[in-house]
Amino acid sequence: MDLDIQKMIFEFIGGLGIFLFGIKYMGDGLQNSAGDRLREILDRFTSNPFMGVLAGIIVTILIQSSSGTTVLTVGLVNAGFMTLRQAIGVIMGANIGTTVTAFIIGIEIKEYALPILAVGALLLFFFNSKKIKYIGQVFFGFGALFYGLDLMGSGMKPLRSLEAFQQLTIDMSNNPILGVVVGTLFTVIVQSSSATIGILQELYSQGTVTLGAALPVLFGDNIGTTITAVLAAIGASVAARRAALTHVIFNLLGTAIFLLLLVPFTSYVEYLAEALDLNNKMQIAFAHGSFNFANTAIQFPFIGLLAYIVTKLVPGDDVEIEYKAKHLDPIFLERSPAVALGQAKLEVLRMADYAKKGLHETFTYLDTKSKKNAEKAAQYEEAINNLDQRITDYLVQLSSYTLSAQDSEQHSILMDSVRDIERIGDHMENIVELVDYQMTHKVDLSETALKDLNEMFELTMSTIDEAFHAMDENDKEKARKVVDMENKIDKMERTLRKQHILRLNEGKCTGASGIVFVDIISNLERIGDHATNIAEYVLGEEE
Repeated sequence: MDLDIQKMIFEFIGGLGIFLFGIKYMGDGLQNSAGDRLREILDRFTSNPFMGVLAGIIVTILIQSSSGTTVLTVGLVNAGFMTLRQAIGVIMGANIGTTVTAFIIGIEIKEYALPILAVGALLLFFFNSKKIKYIGQVFFGFGALFYGLDLMGSGMKPLRSLEAFQQLTIDMSNNPILGVVVGTLFTVIVQSSSATIGILQELYSQGTVTLGAALPVLFGDNIGTTITAVLAAIGASVAARRAALTHVIFNLLGTAIFLLLLVPFTSYVEYLAEALDLNNKMQIAFAHGSFNFANTAIQFPFIGLLAYIVTKLVPGDDVEIEYKAKHLDPIFLERSPAVALGQAKLEVLRMADYAKKGLHETFTYLDTKSKKNAEKAAQYEEAINNLDQRITDYLVQLSSYTLSAQDSEQHSILMDSVRDIERIGDHMENIVELVDYQMTHKVDLSETALKDLNEMFELTMSTIDEAFHAMDENDKEKARKVVDMENKIDKMERTLRKQHILRLNEGKCTGASGIVFVDIISNLERIGDHATNIAEYVLGEEE
């Protein structure tokens, strides 16, 4: 009997591992085929909650994971790409999209799992085309999904003869809340509602559990899947935490509603099974689909109320760093190119402000070694990169319209300045990586070295601040001042290098600390160069 239990456990956990790998690998293949369009779908096609629902369904079908879509949504809300109301729509759509996996499992093709795996392997190993390899990933993942499910099924068959499991099934039938708790906990452990619903389908198809016991577990699976979004929102912005909480409330309310309607819902599933001649796995798939469709239909009109509730429960400002461009309205390009140029300038100044704030977070990280500062700096850098692309596209479009000589000069200044601000963001990222290196390799910087770095940082900050003011006000006097300040930065960098060599020779610092120190001052010097570039654009060719 011990051997049987061992075989049962090994087949179950091995099958579960292959199943989870299959889901992930298939989703990765679909996602790679879609390229960078997933984020774009969520970013561009969520103009209202209804479009958000559709976008959530599409993206979840493509990546085969409602948790993945929700985490992606939390990230977009955190970045200010998406409002809370739009996010709620996407989360509802993700719950519908994830039902597709249950329908796939409901198709009785597990005997073809190995040939499907073989086709996937053939496409992966014998073709060089990336597109064919991605299709191979989809096939291999699809086959692994069914093969894993078959293994799990073999492992779970002996459960029917276990008295304890039979008693648990009876208890869940008599007490639906117990079933919800079981489903929730199992999904929290496995971190995949698709896997737990697949297991439930297998158990129900073997006659191990009754429909009355299976449905509450199904509801619990939907609650358990919200844990991924909750984990993704820890340490994120207020808006991201609200989006994660919405996911929890949405599924909790849905479960509460359907527990009250459990008897008629069970009758409905039985009616569908008879009318459509569904196998047991398909019955669970239809129950899952009906639950999520109905839950979305019931709660969709109350999106505003849901947003209001979570706003009250999680107080604070919505967006700290807004990645999305705020001023680049395409309507001004044709109607008034001069106004469009002014709008582009406002966006460039916002980008410049992010560079200053990001650099401040970077040096706070050097001082505190707090990951929160590093994450904030990374967010500013990503926002700078996004604005760089958006502003450049807008200015390129603007260049095809007629501009006055003065506006053309301003256009050139902005076009060039955007590139330099983006490079400042890159150097900021380099410094964060150097601090990471310092922490990982336990490199200590002396008090003198830290004092020197802070002094150079203050001068660099003053220089870029002056350069951005010169660009904003088209002030040539401030631009000349920037050139003088940058000369001081160059001189300071040379002096600090010499002082470092002296400390190294005297044995006051190590080679590793020297690498960190020299590379940081080098990045600060390059930031000063980019500030000078901006000042020189303002000064123009005549100077």
